[in-house]
Amino acid sequence: MDIFLLCVFLPLVTVAWGQYSDYYYGPYNYGDNDEWVNVYRQGFNFQCPHGQVIVAVRSVFSKKEGSDRLWNYACMPASQSLGEPTECWWEEINRAGTEWYQTCSNNGLVAGFQSQYFPSVLDREWQFYCCRYSRRCPYSCW
Repeated sequence: MDIFLLCVFLPLVTVAWGQYSDYYYGPYNYGDNDEWVNVYRQGFNFQCPHGQVIVAVRSVFSKKEGSDRLWNYACMPASQSLGEPTECWWEEINRAGTEWYQTCSNNGLVAGFQSQYFPSVLDREWQFYCCRYSRRCPYSCW
C-alpha cells in the first residue's frame, strides 16, 4: 500500500513542481508538526484557499491504527501566468479496496482532497478537488 500511495502522489507533486518553476519552494508550511488534517480511521475534507493548489503531501503510516495514515498538505498560490480559477469541481470517488490512478479532468489542478476510511478493507476512498484556470489550455498542450 505504501508504494501504491507513493506512485499516486509522486507524479502529482512532480507535475505541480514543474508547472510553478517561477516560485521557490523552501520548506513547506504544513503548520505545526503535530497538525494533521485527519485523525486515524476518520474521514476528512481539505481544500486550499481560493487561487491556491496542492504543492506537497505528507503522511505518516500506522499499522497499529488500522493500517491508516495521518495526512497533511501544503498549498501555494497558483502562478499568475495561469490567471484566475474559472471553475472548481469534485472528481469521481475512487473506492476503497481497489487500485486507482487519478488525474484532474479538463486540465484541472489539484486544490484539495476528501477521504473516508473503511475498516472492513483497511483502506480509504478518495475524491480530488480540481480547479481550472482562465489561461490554461483547454486541451493537452506544451
